[in-house]
Parts: sequence; structure tokens; C-alpha cells
Amino acid sequence: MDLLPKCDANYVPLTPVTFLKRANVVYANRTSVIYEGTRFTWSQTYERCCRLADSLRSLNVGKNDVVSVLAPNIPAVYEMHFAVPMAGAVLNAINIRLDARNIATILSHSGAKVFFVDYQYVELASEALSLLNGAVPSIIACIDDIDTPTGVRFGQLEYEQSVQRGNPGYTGELVQDEWDPIALNYTSGTTSAPKGVVYSHRGAYLSTLSLILGWEMGNAPVYLWSLPMFHCNGWTFPWGVAARGGTNVCLRSTTAKDVYHNIAEHSVTHMCCAPIVFNILLEAKPHERREITSPVEILTGGAPPPASLIPKIERLGFHVTHGYGLTECNGPALVCEWQTKWNKLPQQDQAKLKARQGISVLTLADADVKDLDTMASVPRDGKTMGEIVLRGSGIMKGYFKDPEATSKAFRNGWFATGDIAVVHPDGYLEIKDRSKDVIISGGENISSVELESVLYRHPRVLEAAVVAMPHPKWGESPCAFISVKKNYNGDTNDVKESEIIAYCRKNLPRFMVPKRVEFMVELPKTSTGKIQKFQLRALAQNFVVNENLPSKKITGPIQLSASGLVNTQVQG
Repeated sequence: MDLLPKCDANYVPLTPVTFLKRANVVYANRTSVIYEGTRFTWSQTYERCCRLADSLRSLNVGKNDVVSVLAPNIPAVYEMHFAVPMAGAVLNAINIRLDARNIATILSHSGAKVFFVDYQYVELASEALSLLNGAVPSIIACIDDIDTPTGVRFGQLEYEQSVQRGNPGYTGELVQDEWDPIALNYTSGTTSAPKGVVYSHRGAYLSTLSLILGWEMGNAPVYLWSLPMFHCNGWTFPWGVAARGGTNVCLRSTTAKDVYHNIAEHSVTHMCCAPIVFNILLEAKPHERREITSPVEILTGGAPPPASLIPKIERLGFHVTHGYGLTECNGPALVCEWQTKWNKLPQQDQAKLKARQGISVLTLADADVKDLDTMASVPRDGKTMGEIVLRGSGIMKGYFKDPEATSKAFRNGWFATGDIAVVHPDGYLEIKDRSKDVIISGGENISSVELESVLYRHPRVLEAAVVAMPHPKWGESPCAFISVKKNYNGDTNDVKESEIIAYCRKNLPRFMVPKRVEFMVELPKTSTGKIQKFQLRALAQNFVVNENLPSKKITGPIQLSASGLVNTQVQG
């Protein structure tokens, strides 16, 4: 049997680009993209991608060249997920909420050859380009609004002109090796400096299949783009929606009004988001809401969703599935796969189960929770904590130009996630913390996630994050940062630190009760809704000297100085 040949007939490198080619044949006349007044069918989307790929090739863009894009969830970004790899190049979708300095760093580090910029971000891009020392992308192009052109010009080219000048008969470069890179994504910098994560064609293909299977996404879904495509390539759903012949409803901004309007207008069936979007939808004003007449499947991840929010969002007409992943694993690697027997449980118990991170997706080889010192698996008791480790073809190729960080992440045949979790008797994983966020107080390990889940149950808490602050006796103690929901008078100043601490004392062991509560207008976040705890930790480091001072509301942004000290604006 070993002598049987591997040939072109029985072996084809895996790539998610094939999903578009299939959609063009099978779903040619089905609507592929909706953006305000613009509509495309799958045959039109395929032709546009072929044209753009050919246009890129005419600009000498080829294998392993990086094509960067700074734009929101518009049709152009969706098309680039196919056109760029069809040209043999690597897509780098940049976070639109970064500042000019960080964007310049990414452009320099990635060595981008082409830089597409949405018309709304020309000023930001110009500032970023001015910070580059000679390493400016060869080609800079503006993406004007396809629905209502503004006439803004930037760089040498305009996106739509690039599409139209390409050859519609060009079918793309053949992928010779499925291990070739397809995308370069930079981590959000939740706990450290961003790193460039490289995805392979094989990993993107398999991860796409994992998610449409794990989420049970059926034929012809109507998918609302409430999750940024620049975050892990939209958790692979640019490719996944094509695979299912669905419709992409593009959103320039994720506001409550726009989300509700598009759900009602286009009969949306699926959407993804970070838990922060739950608050956006729950806090929507009456005039912003539209009735949801049929259930909308919502896959949430990026941060553990507070169990208390799940029943609230589901009462609005959403059905929540919780996924867990990182930039390094093509988005979600675990999904909390629902079991029918759980339907008989009380709603509160169901919400707690849904908040767990779950089990591995089908194409991940293995997921476990281990003691990294011994590499022994933790017992399935729901109590013993260890670090989540993963392995499989969906894991990144590695960190771009950073072999040391790559080697550190890949340990003993596993990818170490840095997330601390337990395994329940049924095999489902539940995160307790990031390894950097575990608070060790007097020898006791305190899970900030567990403490935050209690804070979220307080009726006036909108956002909550807990970090360690120095303690003269216990070494570390919990410090809670919260933002507060407005009362009937539109006031937030009526909630006091003493009230929050008293509430925690009623619901937590004494050693877990925060020693300090800081009120913020809004907690610092990444563009995908993850709270940036490294900023809060830096702020909390200054509290030990002033531990007995009353809390003050932080009204301005947190700024880290070169020395690590924090500059903020306070009220009170």
C-alpha cells in the first residue's frame, strides 16, 4: 500500500479560496454581499475577486508579499480575503482602532508592499506613514465608499478602479503548498506587545470547517458582520459564509441602531461578537430597537461572557453559543457544544453552562489543561487549575520574524495559551484566568474571572475587571475597576465603593473581596472588546501607597509613560 502514488487527482492542497470558486458555481445568483444600498451575487463577488487578484499581480504582487488594509467591515475587506491569496500574497487586516504609532509599527514589521486605506482613515494612515523611515509600502490605495462615493483621493490608486481594470478571466495562482501563509494578524496586546501571527492555507481551511460544523451553520445563512474582519480574519467567517452560500451583511460601525436595523431589514440568522456587544444591545434606547421575530444565532468569544448577561440577551431573541480561542489558533478553538439534556435545567444553570469554554472543535487534534512544570493533565474535578494547551492544524505557523517567541509558545508538542482553566467531570473546560491575571493573596489563588462574574450580577454594574494590586501584608489583593449603569436620572455617581464591597462580602469568600474599587467612565479595551488589563494593572501598582484614600472616578484615558507610570484624569 505504501507504493500507491500521491498525484494531482487524489491530493490537492487545502485552501479556503476554493469555497469562493464553489460558491460561484453552486450559488451564482444568490446574494453574497449587502452593504447599505449595494448588492452583489456570488458570481459578481467571484468576478470582482478575480479582477482584483489580477490587478494585484499586474503591480508585481506575488508569493509571500504582504497586502495590508486599514478599513472597517466593508465589501472591499471581504473581497480581499479571497483576492489577496488568489494573487499568491498574504493578507494583513489592520485594527482600525490602533493609533498611528502602532499602525506604523505593523506596516514596518510586516514589510507591506501594498496598503489599502478606507476613506475615513486617510488622516490616520497619513500620520502612520509619516512615522516610517523609508520603509513605506510601494503602493498606497484609497477605498472610497462603494455605496455613496466621496471623491476622497489618497495614494496612487483607488480600490474600485483597481477592481475594474483587472481581468475577469484570471482564476488565481494555484496553491502549491498548503503550508504557505495566507494571512498575517497582529495580536490585540491584551497582556503584552502585539505579535505578528501567521496563518497557513491549511489552517484557515480546517478552522473554517470546524466553526461552520461546531456552530451548526446551515445552508444560506444571513450573516451580520458585527465582528471585525481584522480580528483573526473574522474568526474565518469570510471564508465560512462562502462555503455555505450565505449572505454577508456588512456594517461600517457596530451601533445598537445599526445592528437592530440590519437584523430586521435582512432577516439575519447569524452574527459573532465579543461580550461587550451584549451591553451595547441591552443598553439600546427604545427608538434604536427593532423587534427580533426569529432567533438570531450569536457566537461570542474574545473574553469570557458573564453568565448573568446570557439570559438577558437571549430574552431579546438571540441564541448564544460560547467559543474560546486566540489569534494564534485562527479564532475559536473550543466551542461550548450544547447538550440536549441541559434543556431541562433551570435557566440560571443553563447560563452557567453556556459561559464555559467547552470542548475542542472537530479539526483540532487535542485540547487539554496541564501543569506546565510536569506536563501532567489536571484531574477532571472542576477545581484543579492548569494551563490550556492546544495542538492541531488550526494553530498558527508561528510569530512572524520572532523565532524566540514562537519557541516559547510551542512547548513539548503543544501550544501554551497562557489561559488558566479547570476541566469539569464532563470534559468541558472553563477558564479561570489568564496566567498573568491570577491574584495570589496570602497563598490563596484568586480567579479574577470568578470575581468579575459576581460583580456583573450587581444590577448597576455595566463593566467589571479585577486585577492584582500590592498589599503590605498579603503580597497581592484584588482591585476592582467598574463602570456603572446610569440610574433613572442619568446619574452614575450614586453607586459607592462601600456598596460594591458590601455586595461582594455577601457573595464571595472574604479573601476574594476587593480591597479597593475604582470607578471608570469606560474600561480600556481592544477593538474586539477585550479589556486591557495590563493598563489596569499598571494603574493598580500605584495604589499601595494610597490604599486608604477613597476611590475617585477616572474620567480620562489611561496613558502609560515610558517609565510605566500612569497618567489619568480623575474626578472628585
